Amino acid sequence: MDPTVAVLSTVLNSTARVAPGLAGKGAFALFRRPLGRAKIRSVDGPVAQRAERGRLTVAGKSVTTYHWGDGPRPVLLAHGWGSRALRFGALVSALRDRGHSVIAFDAPGHGDSGGKSTTILEYRDIIRELQDRHGVFGAMVGYSFGSLSSFFAVREGVKTEALVGIAGVSRFDHLVSGFIGELGLRARLETELRARVEKELFPHEPDIWRRFAVPLAPEEIAVERILLVHDEDDRRARIHQAHETAEAYGTRAELFLTQGLGHHRVITAPEVVARVADFLDEPRGPSSAS
Repeated sequence: MDPTVAVLSTVLNSTARVAPGLAGKGAFALFRRPLGRAKIRSVDGPVAQRAERGRLTVAGKSVTTYHWGDGPRPVLLAHGWGSRALRFGALVSALRDRGHSVIAFDAPGHGDSGGKSTTILEYRDIIRELQDRHGVFGAMVGYSFGSLSSFFAVREGVKTEALVGIAGVSRFDHLVSGFIGELGLRARLETELRARVEKELFPHEPDIWRRFAVPLAPEEIAVERILLVHDEDDRRARIHQAHETAEAYGTRAELFLTQGLGHHRVITAPEVVARVADFLDEPRGPSSAS
């Protein structure tokens, strides 16, 4: 365990023995904000330089957007928690080489955007705004939390011809249980954390644990082509989440599994980049996204 994480775990678990409410408040403060901002890797520098940058505002926060190319059906990329749009650098290059137009964004509290944190609702609103600007997406590619948010955005009315989830989180409550497990926190803190998420992050949103789940009501996702990419050794978004989603979407979903890449390297692995690019180039059937 990372030394900083170990210290936080000890403090929160000790506090939970005598003041569970206070420990829950501390856990929530950590849960709702990414720990630092991911930097642009040197390998992604050329991709960053070629991007046309823009701005939009969501929930009073300034959001940095990126645009490569001018194709009629852009591919939208949605990054994960604690990441940034340019983490997709390898995929952006591959898609541009194949003639695709690509758009992406840094969520609030991430990358070059303002704010200190974000929510799945803000992801949805950003994606909606980008659709208003660029039209129906040829595809949406989401990584980790970005995958969860992409499916939710489509359920909420965003239109796309295809969906790709890389290391996707299948249910919102997996984020809470995963956070508790990663920090080695006491089980009672999960109850405290869930209550604070409901009350403080989503006070006016009913039944969030069911509503934000990817397997919920697959008939409401009007997309016929879905690719799910997952590494069998992913310790952050466990492999059962990919199988759960694949089972829910049946013949519409293709499952592409890798080994030894874990949660982070899967997004840049050459075999994953190639499979996603090939999937987006495959012939399209009739679509309800038009």
